[in-house]
Amino acid sequence: MSKYVFKRLLHIIPVLIGVTFLVFALLSFSPGDPAQAILGVGAKPEELAMMREQLGLNDPVIVQYLRYMGGVVTGNFGTSYSTKQPVLEMIRIRLPNTLILSFGSLLLIFIVAIPLGVVLAIKQNSFFDNVMRVVTLILAAMPGFWLGLMLIILFSVKLGWLPSNGLESAKAAIMPLVCLSVAGWTTNSRLVRASMLDVIRQDYIRTARAKGLPYRRIVRKHALKNALMPIVTSIGMAIGQCVGGSVIIETVFGINGLGKMMVDALRQKDIPTIMASVIISAVIIALANLLTDLSYAFIDPRIRSTYVKPKAKAKATAGGGVSA
Repeated sequence: MSKYVFKRLLHIIPVLIGVTFLVFALLSFSPGDPAQAILGVGAKPEELAMMREQLGLNDPVIVQYLRYMGGVVTGNFGTSYSTKQPVLEMIRIRLPNTLILSFGSLLLIFIVAIPLGVVLAIKQNSFFDNVMRVVTLILAAMPGFWLGLMLIILFSVKLGWLPSNGLESAKAAIMPLVCLSVAGWTTNSRLVRASMLDVIRQDYIRTARAKGLPYRRIVRKHALKNALMPIVTSIGMAIGQCVGGSVIIETVFGINGLGKMMVDALRQKDIPTIMASVIISAVIIALANLLTDLSYAFIDPRIRSTYVKPKAKAKATAGGGVSA
């Protein structure tokens, strides 16, 4: 298992290199002049030329990229063009808010979607199932930013129940978490429903019911565990959606996180800040996908057996044969 984890961690390196180089190249060739953003519109041409030379913007893109990544390897993410602050310090302040939103919404998806999908499978084609099918389709069609604005108008402006911006309290986190979770509720609840329907029609479920086991116990102990594989895959994909979705939600609700920092940096072509945000987000998503892959081994013994070394398998087989 440890060897597999080490290999997967090594695989993250080329992914990060590919992502960062692509983003860096796009930023370098996109319109906008970082020197102009730093000095302002009243800067003289010679001042702009001097600033570009100082920032190394006159060098080839590959040289700029290698110089930047060399600093990242040593823990230096550069200095923001717009705020003149170390980017690493800006990330340290904002990262907790993004993690709260991303993994809080993921937990909310897990808590709501799985029980809802199980109930929909048990009550297949009932009135509740038909109503929830329509509701999930409507919710899936709602863009996150539009839903956020509607929630602000209703619960903040009209009713005054919840704060409309920031993340200073538990009440302030309710609307952002709901906006980030709604898409996960709709897709994962339908996936859980389909997976559960496939499992509860298997022969071993019918056999368990014929033995007189309580239906709730059959669903909880046997059906749900065997239906978890596609659900785990979907939850793993939802991690990337939550991290990426935080960019929009943080902007809508005025939350001081990595997403809002990235949007502000894009407006001013603040390359060091944008690159640092991309790197942190890519690392979080890559590690989350690794944890998703490892969780398969804890759910399915057949997958777990592939992590066991051949010698260990032979010893286990031999030991079983002697004891028999």
